Amino acid sequence: MIKVLNYINGSYCEPISGKWLDNYNPSNGEVYSKIAKSEARDIEQAYVAAKEAFKSWSNTTIDERSRIMLKIADLIEDNLLKLANAEAMDNGKPLSLALTVDIPRASSNFRFFANAITQFSSEAHESVGLNTMNFTLRQPIGVVGCISPWNLPLYLFTWKIAPAIAAGNTVVAKPSEVTPMTAFLLGEICTKAGLPKGVLNIVHGEGPTAGQAIIEHPEIKAISFTGGTKTGEHIARTAAPMFKKLSLELGGKNPNLIFADCDYDKMLAVTVRSSFANQGQICLCGSRIFVEKPIYEKFKKDFVAKVKELKVGDPFEASSNIGALVSKSHMEKVQSYIKLAEEEGGKILYGGKRVTVKGLENGYYLEPTIVEVYDDQCRVNQEEIFGPVVTIMPFEREEEALKMANSVKYGLSSTLWTTNINRTMRMSKKLEVGIVWVNTWLNRDLRTPFGGTKNSGVGREGGFEALRFFTEAKNVCIAYEDE
Repeated sequence: MIKVLNYINGSYCEPISGKWLDNYNPSNGEVYSKIAKSEARDIEQAYVAAKEAFKSWSNTTIDERSRIMLKIADLIEDNLLKLANAEAMDNGKPLSLALTVDIPRASSNFRFFANAITQFSSEAHESVGLNTMNFTLRQPIGVVGCISPWNLPLYLFTWKIAPAIAAGNTVVAKPSEVTPMTAFLLGEICTKAGLPKGVLNIVHGEGPTAGQAIIEHPEIKAISFTGGTKTGEHIARTAAPMFKKLSLELGGKNPNLIFADCDYDKMLAVTVRSSFANQGQICLCGSRIFVEKPIYEKFKKDFVAKVKELKVGDPFEASSNIGALVSKSHMEKVQSYIKLAEEEGGKILYGGKRVTVKGLENGYYLEPTIVEVYDDQCRVNQEEIFGPVVTIMPFEREEEALKMANSVKYGLSSTLWTTNINRTMRMSKKLEVGIVWVNTWLNRDLRTPFGGTKNSGVGREGGFEALRFFTEAKNVCIAYEDE
């Protein structure tokens, strides 16, 4: 059985305690590997390696950092099939998704930040008349902690570690213990690419032990976390009094606002994808669908028909559109919300049942589920489910749609379907979210800021925003005399 080892100071090693966690294959419900169950001593070992490596890595030329990161990007591409297979087995997502999205995006993250750091310039301000020149240094922070989630494992892991390393920091990183495999494989790639020992240290384990040790370590200067809002609250309570820099990308309950003047066929196709991609386990999925009344009945009929065509099945079958949910406990959570929807008076238009896949009878499969709700304040419309479940509801006026869209505690993203430019500008300005997609979804330019408002997090990732987070600004003011 495979052992998912820690990667510390450029080498793979077992947890100091000798303890292991079971790693399940969601597609069949079987344990297929063992994960290092790391604790505070392992985190300390990783910190010591990172601290030592920082002395030289922080003074490495930008060109050298960029060269190594580009090599990592190339090696991820070279190992596309191996990494995609590992991701599909570990996460339960369709192999086709891992091949076309997760692994290519992981490579793109390294490539983007390898190039971005070469363009990350300092600012200078001349004070005419005062004979002073100010310039701003952007210096690496030191040892930083990166904690990533299970839904897009390598994709979001690299989204954090790439800008941290590019900026000259060294990293203690913890991938999710639910989906550790591709992060484990990345260690070998980093070694092959020539990344110096200790620059990236990958420590596996559970949040309350390994994760907690990272966030409460007095010398880890910044924490970048993506995950649930409740965990984010705990991290903030722990790290903020220690004056650590914090980037928290948290939950979402994203509205999909569909107006009657939209490009209907395009909207329908994209809405199916934005509802159920990755089994609905993407923080950006449009889980609350609001449809203007003139087209509501037509949409309801057509949407159900399209969703019925989706095949739930073996992630490694090319014909599968929806794979397994990530774990048994998560599947049971999603099922509890489907039950709650009915208790609250919602109508299940389609789905709601567990799916048995031949030969994989113990896998964690659920039908994509559409719930018609009559009150936007019901719990299934207010709480993050994070699975293949969407609610639909009609609206009559733009103001009504806006009020319902903003009525949740989250504010990550929104999708707006309309061909009216005036409505586009009005709604985009008033939606309480960090991202607005108009007539599209999940169209991401890596140069743009990513993040949410309200309970969806603090700070922004992406582009120069990430490089700013992983550096400290130091202003230098020089006075000079005229001849």
